Formats: sequence, C-alpha cells, structure tokens
Amino acid sequence: MRRILYIIEKEFKQILRDKMMKPILIVMPVMQLAVLSYTADFTVKNIRIFIQDEDKSALSQQLIGKIDASRNFELKGVSGSYTSGFDEVQKNKIDVILSIPQHFNRQFTQGKKTSLFIAADAINSTKAGVSLNYLQNIIRDFSLEQIQKNGIAQPREGISVIRRDWYNPLLDYKYFMVPGIMVLLVTQIALFLSGMNIVREKEMGTIEQLNVTPIKKYQFIAGKLLPFLIIGLFEFTIGLAVALLWFKVPFLGSIAIMYLFTFVYLILILGIGMFISTITETQQQALFISWFFSVIFILMSGLFTPVESMPHWAQTITLFNPLRYYVEVIRLVMLKGSGFAAIQINFLVITGSALLVNALAVLNYRKTAV
Repeated sequence: MRRILYIIEKEFKQILRDKMMKPILIVMPVMQLAVLSYTADFTVKNIRIFIQDEDKSALSQQLIGKIDASRNFELKGVSGSYTSGFDEVQKNKIDVILSIPQHFNRQFTQGKKTSLFIAADAINSTKAGVSLNYLQNIIRDFSLEQIQKNGIAQPREGISVIRRDWYNPLLDYKYFMVPGIMVLLVTQIALFLSGMNIVREKEMGTIEQLNVTPIKKYQFIAGKLLPFLIIGLFEFTIGLAVALLWFKVPFLGSIAIMYLFTFVYLILILGIGMFISTITETQQQALFISWFFSVIFILMSGLFTPVESMPHWAQTITLFNPLRYYVEVIRLVMLKGSGFAAIQINFLVITGSALLVNALAVLNYRKTAV
C-alpha cells in the first residue's frame, strides 16, 4: 500500500507542476458545460416561412398574422406566386411554404372542406418534421378560434386529448441535455488524461526508472489510476454544481447512488485509457486512439440520438458502449429519482467491464526489472 501511495504522491506533484493543468481541470469543464448546454438545443426556432396567398381575403390575412406572431416562425414573404417562394427554397432562404388557395374564405365560412398546402425543405428531416408540426398546430388553433368566434357549422365533436409531460413539464431541453453533457466531459477528461499517462513516462525516459523499482505491475497501474479517479470525481462535482445552481436542473434521486455509479464508471474509463497508454509509444498515438474511441462512444451513447432510433445492428453495438449506460443512469437518477433497483443492470455491466479492462491493462503493461 505504501508503494501505491508513493506513486499517487508523485502523480499529484507532476500534475500540479503543470501550469496548463489547473485551467484544464477547472475552467475548461465549466466553460464547456455552459457553452454546450446552451448551444445543443433541439428546439426549432426562427423557421423561415413563405406564404402564397391566392385568396387575399380578410380570413387569410388573419391566418398570416397569427403565423407571423408565432415565436417559432419568421415570415419572409407573402405573394400570390408559388414559384417565387420555391426559388427562395432553392437558394436556402426559405424553410417552409404555406399555400392558401382561392375561395379559402368562402369554403371555410360555408363549412365546406378546406385544404391548405404545406411544403417544407426536408434536407434536415428533423427540422422539417418539427416545422410542419408547429404550423399544423397553429392552423388547427386558428380554425377552432374562427369556429367559436363566428359560429360556423362544424363536424361532430372529436376525441378529447389530455396531455401531461412527466418529469419535465416545461419541456426545457436543458433538463435533457445537461446531464448528458456532464457525462461527456467527465469521460473525455478521464480518457485523455489516463490515455497519455504511461506513454508520457516513456517519452520523458522515466519509465525505465520505474521499471527497475520493486513496484509490482498492479501497484503501478493502481497508483497511476487513483489520482485521475480523484480528479474525475472532482470534475463531476463541478459539473453537478453547475447543473444544479446555474441551469437549475432538478436532482430527484440519491446523490450516493450517483457518486457510486460515477466511481465505478471512472474506473472503467481510466482502465480503457491505461490500456491505450500501454499499447502506444507516443502521446500523439495515444491521443489519436482516445479521440477515435471517444467519438464513437459519444455518437452511439444516446446523448444526441435516441438508441431506439438507431438500426438494430447499431443498437447491438451500443451494448458495448459504456457511455450509453452512464447517460441512461444519470438521467434516471437525476430527473426521475430512480433507485438502485432501476439501474442495477447498468451497474453490474459497468462493474464487470471495469474489472476486465483494468485486468487487461495490468497484464499488458510490460515491466522489465533489473
């Protein structure tokens, strides 16, 4: 145990002597969490709309005014020509075209079937789908307002829908994104720092001095891993404080469960970094491999794209992605208040993976004693 403590002391001295390390460990996580949480917004705003009004009636003008008053749409033009709007779509200056046909006012007031044509630029399918949904809601609300206002004959009453949004009643995207971004930052710092740890000793030429000492391989790996485990927990604490105090994200679950899972998760990620460090010869190689895996982990974690929306083969691959389990757990514990029973499968998978990966790191480390 004393030998491990000596290595831990050496690692902390080496970290604290690096002038760039303090800003990286304190300032960078706060800035990244703040910037990413504000910019990774899935709500669609400022949708550029063009309206073709062939009716030019008071009713069509009221509909145009209602759309223009919406905070989601930015009215770019009104014309009787559909072609002029389509030309703007080709120039990427318009997202949606709404076409109001002739006799729109007469057909609506007489209770006849009335149709509006909507076309959207669907290169970005997500934006197009959300835009059409917004516009359809506005048109539906406008129709109901006019029916109630003018007493227009209407069809028999349809199905009444009562809506409730659990765990995020205000539909604030930050509740969804901030916990996931916390996972991303903790993972990247732990993976990159541990991935370049042993290989830095190789480049500095100090690895030979450590190899000739009586320190065993598992003691060496443990001594290298523990300082970054402490740093990782410190980074998580900073991120959690920013989430709770700055973004006002609720924390409904157990703080002990969250730290326990983070502790085990960091052991796994640090083990992956240590394993990368044992198979590379330069920091550049270690950084490249760490970045390669981190990109795959992030894209297939469910952070930005739901795992359920991925192809079946991709969903199978995500079972080997540690970020998937951590993203799921942090959202369950923070936002739903889930207990250990709800996350025990994730905990067992991460714990087993941590033991396996760190064992591989110890076995793969080549120590030549003199």
